[in-house]
Amino acid sequence: MGTMTKPQFKGKRYRLDKPELLAPAGNLEKLKFAVHYGADAVYIGGQKYGLRSGADNFTFEEMREGVEFAKKYGAKVFVATNIYAHNEDIAGIEEYLRNLYEAGIAAIIVADPVIVDTALRLVPGLEVHLSTQQSTLNWQAVSFWKQEGLPRVVLGRETSLEEIAEIKQHVDIEIESFIHGAMCSSYSGRCVLSNHFTDRDSNRGGCCQSCRWKYDLFEDARPEGDWVSEEDQAEAPQALEPGVTQLPLHQPEDNPFTMGSKDLCMLESIPDLIEAGIDSFKIEGRMKSIHYVATVVNAYRKAIDAYMADPEGYVLKPEWLEELQKAANRPLNTGFFYDTPDHEDHIYEPEEKAAPYDFAGLVLEYDADTGMALVQQRNNFKPGQEVEFFGPDDTFFKQTVGELWDEAGNPLEVARHPLQRVRMKVDQPVAYFDMMRKRK
Repeated sequence: MGTMTKPQFKGKRYRLDKPELLAPAGNLEKLKFAVHYGADAVYIGGQKYGLRSGADNFTFEEMREGVEFAKKYGAKVFVATNIYAHNEDIAGIEEYLRNLYEAGIAAIIVADPVIVDTALRLVPGLEVHLSTQQSTLNWQAVSFWKQEGLPRVVLGRETSLEEIAEIKQHVDIEIESFIHGAMCSSYSGRCVLSNHFTDRDSNRGGCCQSCRWKYDLFEDARPEGDWVSEEDQAEAPQALEPGVTQLPLHQPEDNPFTMGSKDLCMLESIPDLIEAGIDSFKIEGRMKSIHYVATVVNAYRKAIDAYMADPEGYVLKPEWLEELQKAANRPLNTGFFYDTPDHEDHIYEPEEKAAPYDFAGLVLEYDADTGMALVQQRNNFKPGQEVEFFGPDDTFFKQTVGELWDEAGNPLEVARHPLQRVRMKVDQPVAYFDMMRKRK
């Protein structure tokens, strides 16, 4: 790193009074939902230097709007600038960082030392948080980054709870850890499969999720040399053509192999996470849906608040876990927090492709006198369907959809048009930004 005066974070709380709930936001709308549903901070991507080029990502104008919205709710906005830069990536980084600072961004999440150094030198008012891509796993490495002037380190996902507690004992710095979402099959996300298969650089935002692809498995059919014996051919699952040197390991009707891991879920371990000293609980998923972001944030918000209000009397409510299952894309586990994952923590069977619920509507208005709600359609729904309403202020109930009307009072057989504004009677009070979902 360059020689410079390191920033002094006077008054910085190196052990936050209450863990920060940090949510993903792939676009401006997702940012608003994340904040509404309880996020203390959100992390987003800009048009450059991030690892999720497939997300919508934010222009500087959208960043400013997002920052202003978040401030109204006491929330912060972070920007992922976590690529590993090649020579051609460096041009323009100084202007980009200045624009982030001027947009009101609270912090950037960085992996490459040149971006760390440039940000500390150029915009000292913009906090630099070390990305999980750096695979920081021990307290001495954390101490190094503190000495470089960083107030927070996002630990590698391979760090255990025991190791996190030891880090906090040695270094007075904020620690951020992923506590929910997809787990990369490679070490801290530093993958080259995507580069090899598709010429899309995983470490510059181009990951094609090749670990989630389906693969056929074969074994070498040449036990001694470069030929296949008649006996080997006879025992093969299918006859080998002349010159074929590989035997398939499964039948055509078997499930293809995938190396994808189960998703991380630490909702049942909130007390352990807090007692270990983790300052920021990070949810993965800038590519995930609005329904996913709102549901997951809402569940963790309730659990964190309940524990902080009464640690001794804290009880995990089953309905919080049930809510998460409605947004789960894959089977769940606890990652590396308690033990090293083994073969049981990977997905070999066909995945449950999507959550069993769709985001059907967003509540825009509610009239307490008539019990009527104005709902913005997000997926088609119609009279007779059972739906659920849920929201950040403990709204939760099921009902059957009754009659529907458009804003002019005309009856509707189905709410079929995207973003259509529909009036319907609801069984219980609802509020702006409550969501309605339906089974698929």
